[in-house]
This record gives sequence, structure tokens and C-alpha cells, in this order.
Amino acid sequence: MVKSFKYRLYPTKKQSMPMETQLNGHRFLYNQALAQRKEVYEQTNKGIGYIAQAVELLPKLKKENEGLALCNYSSLQQTLRRLDKSFKAFFRRVKAGEKAGYPRFKPADRFNTINYAAIGDGCQIKENRLYIQNVGCVKLKWHRPIDGAIKTLSITRRNNRWYVCFFVECDTNPLSKTGKEIGIDVGLNAFITTSDGKKIEPPKYFRQAEQKLAKAQRLLSRRKKGSNRRRKARILVSNRHERIANQRLDFCHKTAHSLVNNYDGFAVENLNIKRMVKNRHLSKSISDAGWGMFLAILKYKAENAGRWYKEVVPNETSQRCSTCGEVVKKSLAIRVHNCPFCGLSLDRDVNAALNILQKARIEPSWRGGALMPLVEARS
Repeated sequence: MVKSFKYRLYPTKKQSMPMETQLNGHRFLYNQALAQRKEVYEQTNKGIGYIAQAVELLPKLKKENEGLALCNYSSLQQTLRRLDKSFKAFFRRVKAGEKAGYPRFKPADRFNTINYAAIGDGCQIKENRLYIQNVGCVKLKWHRPIDGAIKTLSITRRNNRWYVCFFVECDTNPLSKTGKEIGIDVGLNAFITTSDGKKIEPPKYFRQAEQKLAKAQRLLSRRKKGSNRRRKARILVSNRHERIANQRLDFCHKTAHSLVNNYDGFAVENLNIKRMVKNRHLSKSISDAGWGMFLAILKYKAENAGRWYKEVVPNETSQRCSTCGEVVKKSLAIRVHNCPFCGLSLDRDVNAALNILQKARIEPSWRGGALMPLVEARS
């Protein structure tokens, strides 16, 4: 499987200048390639692909632009592939009848990443530092070792800070069996509720930082557009948002790590979160909870640890009784499941988590190259 390892870079002032120049060169290439695609289509009603631009446009621009002359050639090809990928995604959405979103020209604050095709081609590790072509050896903080073979890497600027992300091919690391499996119900009163009755409270990082964020945004709105003070205020707002995102990501990683260490399998609901956030009364709380991020992290950690992970259809998981199977209608305000048919009285979220686990055990799942019920796979 492929994992990413992210590290903070600490370039000197002398090193920061060529890094900024290279980033601007990549942005210039991206915009020029986008303009060419648009112009060719308007004139000929035909498109132009990556190969034509890499053969004709790239060598021409590299001779004319000083910023491009400093850039690694393979990384420039990666920028053209990035644009090509954007167009392929655009046409895919058009064919599917979705909101398309035509690729846009990138201003200076909207293009922040340089991709490298392979370690050793424009970038390599030398004496615990990252060597970047035409920049030199840049200091970075090795807060954890890299486990596996580095395939590709990217360098990103965010809020005047630089980061490098290594994409690594590594083997799975199966953990010993615990004999326990759980269903997980995500919510707002409790971040998650498990089928064995455990609850984890939502941290609500956005709610906690809302006042400071609002103050920073008011400061930004008072600054004159184009001024240096507005640039600083914009960075302050961005830093606030980045801190919230980092706190949420850290919480999701730690929660998922704890679950994977203690259980052999996970049954979760296949939620349409994009549709759920359209509810204007709950959208802020749902976004602050970060359900999608947590479930994605739990899935890859479970796969890496040799655990099973199953998504089930969420229909009636909160309404159906987990003991007798009868449907007991109740609103969101009712937090206790009281079944008039079998007499079961249980927290509604625990009841939902039990239903999710039962569904996962009944529904077929692709495991080990064969389609089989999860109950049979465990026996």
C-alpha cells in the first residue's frame, strides 16, 4: 500500500528565493498550458493533450522563462500531467451529469505545490537534508522515520511555511487478533458510539476557535485590498483555519489508531455526507465533526493492520430494534430506544451501532478474493 510522510522544511532566506521562483515558474507553465488548451479548442473545436504540450510547449517556454530554466524538467512534466488530470476529471463529471467545474487559471496564492516524479530526479536526501535542484540542501525536521521505498514526492508552501511529502510504497503490518468486532455509529452528541456501548465525545475544535477566527476575519475585512497589511491579515486567518484542521486530523488519527489496536473488524454506515451538510441547521456541526476524514483514516489503518472494514446501507439503523428487528419510529430528539414489541430499552446510538454490525455480518463482502458473508469469513 502507499502511505505519505509529511515533514516541515526550514529553508534559509537565500534558499527561499529560488524555491519561490521555481513555484512561480510552475504556475506560469500551468496557466500557459491552460490558455493554449482553451485557445486551440476555440479555434479548431478539438482538444490538445499532455503529449503535444510536453513536446511543443514545454521546451519553448523553458527557453523563454528564467523561472522555468531553474526547474527540474521532470517536475515540469508533472505540472502538465496535473493539468491533464484536471481536464480528464472535468470531462468525466460532464459525462456523468455532475457539476463540471472547468479548470481555472491559478493566481499566486492558489498554486502551492511542486510534484517530483521520483526521488533522485531533481530531489534527493543527502545527509539528513533534502537536496533540491538549483536550491541546495534544505534542512527538515525528521520527526519520524520513513518506512518503505520512496516513490514520488511533493514540495508545498502553506502560510509562508514549506513542507515535503514523501509517497512511500510499504507492506501491510498485520496485528494480532483480539476476537472483538464492533459497529460504529457516528453522530453529533457523541462523535462515535460503538456497539459495545462506548462513546467518544466530539472535540468541536471549530466551535472552540470560532470567536478568534471571527475576530481575525473582521480584521481582514477592514484591510485595503492589495495592501501588505491585508496580506498579513489573510495569513492570520489561514493560520487559524490550518490549526483547526491540524487538531481535527490529529484527533481522528489517534481515535482510529486506538480502535484498530483493540478490534478485529469495523462496520460503519455508508453516509452521503455531502447531502447531509446541506441541512443549514446541522451543516456547521457535521463539518466540524469530520466524519468523512475519520472514516477514511479508519479504513486505511484497518487495511494496514489486517482488519476488516465494511460499509453498510444506513437505512433504518436508528429506527429498527436490534433485538427483535421491528421498526420503532422516533425523532432525533428522542435519545433512548424503547421497543414496545420486545421491551428493549437502550441508548438509540448503541442500538444503531448494533444494527450496523448485524448488517455487516449478513451482507456479502469481497474479502480474500472471494465473495462471502463476513460471518463465514471469520469462522
